[in-house]
Amino acid sequence: MQLGKLDERIHVMDASSNACSVIKDIAESGVQEEAFYVCDIGDIISKHKEWKIKMPRVQPYYAVKCNDSLTVIEVLAALGTCFDCASKAEIDRVLSVGVDPSHIIFANPAKPASHIRHAAAVGVDLMTFDSDCELYKVKTLFPTAKLVLRIRYDAAVAQCQLGNKFGCDPDSDAPRLMKLAQSLDLDIVGISFHVGSGCDDPPVFYKAISAARRLFDLGSALGFSMSLLDLGGGYPGNKGAQLDKIAEVVNSALGEFFPEPDVHIIAEPGRYYVASAYTLATNVHSKRDLINPRDGSITSVMYYVNDGVYGSFNCILYDHMKVTPVPLKDAGLEMRPCSVWGPTCDGLDQIVESTLLPELDIGDWLIFDNMGAYTLPVASPFNGFPVPKVHTVIDVQGWLLLKDRLPMTENHFVIGNTPANLHLGLSIDGQGNIDEWDEVHTPVSSSDDEIVEDHTSHSTVGSSIIYPFLQMGQVN
Repeated sequence: MQLGKLDERIHVMDASSNACSVIKDIAESGVQEEAFYVCDIGDIISKHKEWKIKMPRVQPYYAVKCNDSLTVIEVLAALGTCFDCASKAEIDRVLSVGVDPSHIIFANPAKPASHIRHAAAVGVDLMTFDSDCELYKVKTLFPTAKLVLRIRYDAAVAQCQLGNKFGCDPDSDAPRLMKLAQSLDLDIVGISFHVGSGCDDPPVFYKAISAARRLFDLGSALGFSMSLLDLGGGYPGNKGAQLDKIAEVVNSALGEFFPEPDVHIIAEPGRYYVASAYTLATNVHSKRDLINPRDGSITSVMYYVNDGVYGSFNCILYDHMKVTPVPLKDAGLEMRPCSVWGPTCDGLDQIVESTLLPELDIGDWLIFDNMGAYTLPVASPFNGFPVPKVHTVIDVQGWLLLKDRLPMTENHFVIGNTPANLHLGLSIDGQGNIDEWDEVHTPVSSSDDEIVEDHTSHSTVGSSIIYPFLQMGQVN
């Protein structure tokens, strides 16, 4: 049995299906044992709509490092987002789907020389810096680059702090670096900051935008054409998380400090777009009861599943993620203490140290929400355990919105009732044969077009269509 190339296509669900039911269908098929993902493209569309409504002045540049799936990149490109790339490989990945180089920011303040040369060769000229060293490299390797100075403004609470590695002091280092760039005849066009990934301190955006205004004025006085403000990342992406508080602070600060319409405002959301779109299903392959030697009672149960911290759950180690297992089958009334472990032979491979779950049997499934950010790009097949396959789904309304918007085409989708082997991501004959496309007679609202960014303008009107967030809980 081998994977067919057509398995990567997006499955268009009928009206009676959703991502939860797809997970259940695959898990209960009787032939699926490996861990797998279901990615709901409708969730990504919903996030984009929310962004355009709540922060209409801010053009999103998706942070590719968060999840570099080609499907995600193609969908976001079709919706009109731009891209934040951190390496020449990420740049090439985005360019490979037809994105224009002018829609990329090379947002790594400390770039290897070969990566700067590559950016110059392919026409990606917008890039960040935060040090003398970077200015001298750019002067030698890409003197016509458009530079964005990254300053440091750290959120008091963030899932991952970044200021310890990147960003110069806005009061002391930043003016000095701007004067050095002037002396080197380099072109600074804007200011950027990153308050930290997974920010839970909205007021920090106000302080950072205020500091950026001061540096904008200094840059103009030094003769630079200051035209871009980059708000970086930090936007929440889990199910139920709200953009409202950050949006309120950002919109207020932009109105106060950057009222001029000719300043291009961008941001670098990553987890915001993809965290909640991906749900991971893992299979319980082993269990071990811990016995109280005094009375023979079971004190706790150790469950072993087929994905772990060397695979998708690397986010626990690297992204400070807190994951919550949810049984796929009906939960019993009696809950017992347990822990959840990955499949490798390493004692570090623990997913959940302590939780309460109903008693599970071998072959039962545990579901994990919010697994789309900083998981798959870092996952490895350590100990020979495969990285889970992704099954991608979309509803009919989302398909109608995307199917004719480049780089998406009808060839990206499987329409109607797909064969079981493709639904499982398995092609028994290796050919990936599919049924003829079924014609779908569903009207599409013209207002759907309005959530797609027109790159000739930086303002967008929201759609009247609302795509609800999928709440992944227990599936009956």
